[in-house]
Amino acid sequence: MSLDKILDALVCVLNKCSIYLCRNKFDMPRPRLATVVQKPPRIKGFTPVGFYGDATKSIVMNIEEYEAIRLLDYEHLSQLKAAECMNVSRPTLTRIYERARLKIATALTEVLPVIIEGGTALFSEQWITCLKCEGVFNNPTKAEINGCVICGHSDLTTMGGEQ
Repeated sequence: MSLDKILDALVCVLNKCSIYLCRNKFDMPRPRLATVVQKPPRIKGFTPVGFYGDATKSIVMNIEEYEAIRLLDYEHLSQLKAAECMNVSRPTLTRIYERARLKIATALTEVLPVIIEGGTALFSEQWITCLKCEGVFNNPTKAEINGCVICGHSDLTTMGGEQ
């Protein structure tokens, strides 16, 4: 095989690859990877008290945004340490944190309720919720649980971790 034919074949392969990459560049963005959340939120949201804003609007904060606020502002972790806890890069954590801060600022200034739900979160361990008292607890010993540790009720649901 001559050198010209090899070069032509290489150029052809490179052109096909660049066309493929360009075509895929404008397709839908890749799905977000799940972030690790150590503890689920103990609340479902907040409502303004005293002055009632627009009752039809609310701010939805994802669970990973809640976790970023908890780790950075409540636990006072550095962004690098918090990113390691959530299993994301530091720039990704910064973007999540900025989205959360914007949502909180919007809720406070526009007097809107905040609802915490959804997102792409993975819980680092299994958490159990009582459907009667809505208590949330985990099971670090992996022993069989027959009822809620708070009220004793047997109607429980699990989230995250190994089932």
